Amino acid sequence: MAARPATPASPKNARIKSPQPGQPVFGCEHLQRLFNQDQATTNTSIHHYKTILRNIMELPPWEYQSAKMTDTGAIITPMTPTYLCLQCPSILTEEDCVKHGSKKSHRFYVESREGYLYCQMCDDFVYDPTLEELRLRKSGSGTFSGARKRKQDEMFAASDPAKDSPSYISSNTTAPSCKANGLRGIYNAGATCYQNVVLQSFLHNPILRNYYLSDAHSSAKCEVPYCLSCAMDDMFQEFYVAENTNGYTAANILSGFWISEKKAFENLVTTKEQDAHEFFQFLAEELHERNGDGKKPEIGSEHSCNCIIHQTFYGKIQSTTTCQHCNGVTNQVQSFLDLSLPLENLTQKKGKKGSSTKANAMTLQECLDEEYIKDDKCEYRCNNCDSMQQARRQTSLKLLPNVLSIQLKRFEFKQGRNERAAKLDTPVHFPLQLNMLPYTTKARTTDTTEHFELARSCVYELFSVVVHVGEIDTGHYVSYCRLGNQWFAFNDHKVEMASISDVLSARAYLLFYIVRSLA
Repeated sequence: MAARPATPASPKNARIKSPQPGQPVFGCEHLQRLFNQDQATTNTSIHHYKTILRNIMELPPWEYQSAKMTDTGAIITPMTPTYLCLQCPSILTEEDCVKHGSKKSHRFYVESREGYLYCQMCDDFVYDPTLEELRLRKSGSGTFSGARKRKQDEMFAASDPAKDSPSYISSNTTAPSCKANGLRGIYNAGATCYQNVVLQSFLHNPILRNYYLSDAHSSAKCEVPYCLSCAMDDMFQEFYVAENTNGYTAANILSGFWISEKKAFENLVTTKEQDAHEFFQFLAEELHERNGDGKKPEIGSEHSCNCIIHQTFYGKIQSTTTCQHCNGVTNQVQSFLDLSLPLENLTQKKGKKGSSTKANAMTLQECLDEEYIKDDKCEYRCNNCDSMQQARRQTSLKLLPNVLSIQLKRFEFKQGRNERAAKLDTPVHFPLQLNMLPYTTKARTTDTTEHFELARSCVYELFSVVVHVGEIDTGHYVSYCRLGNQWFAFNDHKVEMASISDVLSARAYLLFYIVRSLA
């Protein structure tokens, strides 16, 4: 006789917590009506609440922070809490909860940060003993049973090889619940978007982040009044220590420039839009003077310093000039904070080949080739010939920085009868990974085909992009920054998830790459 097929076990019925003296049985009368409908509704509601708690306490925050707009259907990722419907899988913004409730008659939502229950009819968070006990158990022990998780030493014998297995440890480790991960917008204090995008690139720079979070410059110990490095230290603490994702007001950064006696900073105290690249240079210079040797970096010199700004951003360029008369060679080395790549000449060259915007598009590598592979003619005074001679000049990168900052020169000042500034909107395609070996001095002077370690040390990973949108006088700055493998778009205080295609299709103005070994 054939064996009788096994009958699947029926699911356990969810139980409402027994009444306790001085405590209500339900969080509110509306939740009581929901649970009293029938056992199936109670089972579904409690099961869904447990699923929501697992998601918000175990998954990365952006996975349950994405909400679909009711009106447009667009997916956004706000930095304020979202609300997960208890009665369906919808994830909503606070504004859309009312619309969803009216349309679906769903009235209960779970707040995405801590798992608190919100009743729309009460217009308040409610304390329900049954659901609150589940929330406290999950946030405390990581399970709904409330049982203490066994320590690793209790689970294995001393000789068990699985005890120290990295794969076992990683697959059985729960991510910490801390939400202070640097994802936070910065309020626009009146045409300060050019500052906000640069500050975001600094905040998502791993080298600067580790420097300030390790108290290398502590604002509590510094005695310099209105110190800009102290303001940076306070900002890093706010973004990576305080569990707050509301917009940040960079008042200390602004006041540092307002109070500064340097004439170079005078433009920054106006309410007019300024250049993000200039602000990056001003900020780097000021932080160098606060954290370094106190000397202003001299343009065109081989300035050396061990401060955090030099260790992060500074490299060295070598210019090699060869006399066409005697073949004498002159080398000049100077430090650089960033690489400025002209677009106009290359745009004009491509414009002769095709008139369409697509034909005029160029790549970042083509821009680098123009500056650091191709040579140009010049006239200089040769010491050997003791006279002015025709020469060829080549520029190469003698020392690459840990963080490579690149400016695509989209703003050109037109001289002549009608002097004016113009913006170049030519598309420039840039990669997520950039190999800088072909542009180094070593690549010019030695055979690098067998130098695998050298090749690896010249590969960079993109981590931040600054974009100028609109016209030159009335435009606006936005930026993209990478957190782990996920990109985010920063528009002043607004922060949203971004796709790689969003990043790579942007008309970049500033690009920040970090050497792969530090990414």
